[in-house]
Amino acid sequence: MTLTLQPRPVPPRTAWALQQAGCDALLARLFAARGVADPQELDDALANLPPPDQMLGAREAAQLLADALQQGLTVGIVADYDCDGATACAVAVRGLRLLGAALGWDRVRHLVPDRVRDGYGLTPALAERVRALGANILVTVDNGIASLDGVAHARALGLQVLVTDHHLPLVQDGQPRLPADCVIVNPNQPGCPFPSKALAGVGVMFYVLLALRAELRRRGVFGPHDQPRLDGLLPLVALGTVADVVRLDAHNRRLVAQGLKRIRAGAMPPGLAALLAASGRRAARASTFDLGFAVAPRLNAAGRLHNMALGIECLITDDAAQAEALARQLDALNRERRSVEAAMREQALAQLAERALADAAAGAPAVTLFDPSFHEGVVGIVAARLKDRLHRPVFVFAPARLDDGTPCLKGSGRSIAGFHLRDALDAIAKRHPGLLLRFGGHAMAAGCTVGPDAWPAFDAALQAVAAEWLDEATLQRRLPTDGALEPERLHPDTAELLDAQVWGQGFAAPVFSDEVEVLGQRLVGERHLALRLRVQGQPLEGIWFGHTEALPARVQLAYRLEADDWQGQRRLRLIVEGAQT
Repeated sequence: MTLTLQPRPVPPRTAWALQQAGCDALLARLFAARGVADPQELDDALANLPPPDQMLGAREAAQLLADALQQGLTVGIVADYDCDGATACAVAVRGLRLLGAALGWDRVRHLVPDRVRDGYGLTPALAERVRALGANILVTVDNGIASLDGVAHARALGLQVLVTDHHLPLVQDGQPRLPADCVIVNPNQPGCPFPSKALAGVGVMFYVLLALRAELRRRGVFGPHDQPRLDGLLPLVALGTVADVVRLDAHNRRLVAQGLKRIRAGAMPPGLAALLAASGRRAARASTFDLGFAVAPRLNAAGRLHNMALGIECLITDDAAQAEALARQLDALNRERRSVEAAMREQALAQLAERALADAAAGAPAVTLFDPSFHEGVVGIVAARLKDRLHRPVFVFAPARLDDGTPCLKGSGRSIAGFHLRDALDAIAKRHPGLLLRFGGHAMAAGCTVGPDAWPAFDAALQAVAAEWLDEATLQRRLPTDGALEPERLHPDTAELLDAQVWGQGFAAPVFSDEVEVLGQRLVGERHLALRLRVQGQPLEGIWFGHTEALPARVQLAYRLEADDWQGQRRLRLIVEGAQT
């Protein structure tokens, strides 16, 4: 597929203002290109976080939980089975235990749904299991806003319910439908004035704990100078926020920056330290890249192939030896997940070749795939890999079962900029009533459930929506870049300067571009292209992961910077992201 390298525009006055405020010249240019207009946005002090009472429902949630702690009631937490859900659960358990200790309270339980057996969200069956734990109050983390039946059943069982979530509510006849007769904390619920709508589920739970601490302070449980510190939870908040690929607005960047500072200082739960070690990453130099591409996949592997209870226990335990043993198990599951994913990806590519879709330029505006051998827990990863390869919205389906055991197909989709995947599913549901048994998600990632024989009908429906909503310009792959680097910036110190910043969704890590001379190239591991390059007169090493086609002698490359140690020497390496020939 043809790739266009597209330089990001840099407002010169903004870059100058940031530089005048003390920002490094390169960082000022990068930040200005990402929409930072005020130096205050770069101040990551916790004092700049908005107060928790700005979040609709936070005060009511705090009062509910404070009553539970003071009355000795049991709180049952229903988690989700991805990294955001796991970290949100761990933050809830750790935070409630910390705040309850002043009252001699430690009656928090947690329950982790199984991806295959339970599906997503709070179901009536899960509410029954929470009640069986002896809970008086049910708290959802990273789910629940769409669980109308589950919340209703929990209330019928006599449970009080607190929903903490960040997903969009269900919409019916153009109006949002919220769970009834419960407390809801969700910045995306109607009427919530909280300034950041991009909070992850773990961020929402962290704010509930801040509100609970304030409520306990009002009740005289502790004063402003002897209250428990909650900043020790920020490493987990950072991990869940990065892993869930939510937009890193100024608020989320502060949360992540504060979490990374503590990780680099060694102040983190033993499980997070063990996961970093298991992935070969140094905590002292941890970056958002390490959290998103090393730690998060190891946690997610538990939810995909096993049960996220393993990951949550790793994050909750204070026993370093147990944390290390659990991290090893998660690392082994991640290796298994890679193997399953690789096999599925090969099957998917074979299907594409048969359907003449392997070359996206000749294919349909969207792609859906199904095979009876596909694993339900890995369809999302495969969809993401194919989306990157084809630059098309992709849905991948696998066999599954509904709560009552009825066979069905569960699909996970990934999209491209300009095609809102959840809105597309909503359009399909309205045009073809009954086709989608369930659906939900975001602009770039969504999921749905259809009947066991409904994949062809879904494929046709998605193609119709994609043909209407996508145009030639949207389907043209463009890679935004930050232009060329000054020759003196081609140094390991620059890579380390960039690694120390907070990058992620909506605040993309820098990708530079330059015309380079290719001095040598060879395949390594049969799947990657190792390069010897000359960039602005300097000889540098480079690597293009997952690319095997040879490059011409001169080419315009897009690349990231990486500092590594080679035979005891620090060196700069270029990680190639694309080429415009």
